[in-house]
Amino acid sequence: MDVLRPPLININGRIYRRNIIKEEHYEGEEDSSYIEPSESEELAEDETCDSHFIEQTEKGYRCAIEVPSVLYKYIIGKKGETRKRLESNTKTSISIPKQGVEGQIVITGSSKAAVSSAVTRVEVLVESFRRKQPFTHFLSFPLNDSTIQEGFLKFKDEVLKQCSQDHGVEESIFQNPAKLHLTIGTLALLSDAEVQKAREHLQECQMFIRDITEGKPLLLEVTGIEYMNDDPAMVDVLYAKVNVKDGSDKLQVIADQLVEHFASAGLMVREWDRVKLHGTVINTLFRKDSTVEDTGATGKHTMSEREAFDARNILKKFNGYCFGDFELNTVLLSQRYSSDCTGYYSSAGSICFS
Repeated sequence: MDVLRPPLININGRIYRRNIIKEEHYEGEEDSSYIEPSESEELAEDETCDSHFIEQTEKGYRCAIEVPSVLYKYIIGKKGETRKRLESNTKTSISIPKQGVEGQIVITGSSKAAVSSAVTRVEVLVESFRRKQPFTHFLSFPLNDSTIQEGFLKFKDEVLKQCSQDHGVEESIFQNPAKLHLTIGTLALLSDAEVQKAREHLQECQMFIRDITEGKPLLLEVTGIEYMNDDPAMVDVLYAKVNVKDGSDKLQVIADQLVEHFASAGLMVREWDRVKLHGTVINTLFRKDSTVEDTGATGKHTMSEREAFDARNILKKFNGYCFGDFELNTVLLSQRYSSDCTGYYSSAGSICFS
């Protein structure tokens, strides 16, 4: 990391520098580190905490903040060192519930400025390590319509008949037809409260979606295939192209506005200017682990864990393959590594176009 240009973290509209001063390691976890405040160590008397209410008590000041229990260990640190340092630097006391128990972290101190400073530092610490958590949910457009599933199964059969001699082409790398979908964006929801918050934000999007669709389902065509890297002889992901039948960009606009809404709410990280809409039909990660679910997101797998396949014949023979047309009427908040009674991902929330 360039110490002169540390990464920035946005906490409720306020920007902080992430300065790493000490590495700490947790068993089974990635590197974790204490986040030093970007400003002076002195506590300004007029320092305020915009995001949380700090109440005055008989003994001083107090503030309670919601933090998912899976992130407690990053505030505590190895042998409690991070919490001790936070308490020492801010002259506060930080009370944390037992591991696995959802509750509030309570910060108390003799001055409002001290409590405010501690709250800010805890928030920066939490936000930093939240970004390292694997995503748990994702917004999706389901493509598991019976017509598309039938078209996909025919595609799979024909590819295996005509291209099974090509390097790496085998049945295990094909998507589960019941889980065909377009990923809009991923979310790391670490508590029931955060899932509920995401569900509520999805409901807030229904109005602008109905404005775009005019309250009607979108007729989509799933035709053609594309790959994601530069060499068609060494491909990891092959996906079907999805477009609105009338040639409009309504599906793209809906996806982009959904990401904008959730990113503004702090529930999603915007990775690209526009959402890359694609329906994965083949993914080499399926070969390595049958429990892997493709959601269109970049995982933590290294290239050495993948065995690419030669897609040149598939692209030549099936470039314009038509999987079928169907009416899309739903956006889902889908749960990763799950299945409902249809075989699709379990839903934590949904909205309809009509």
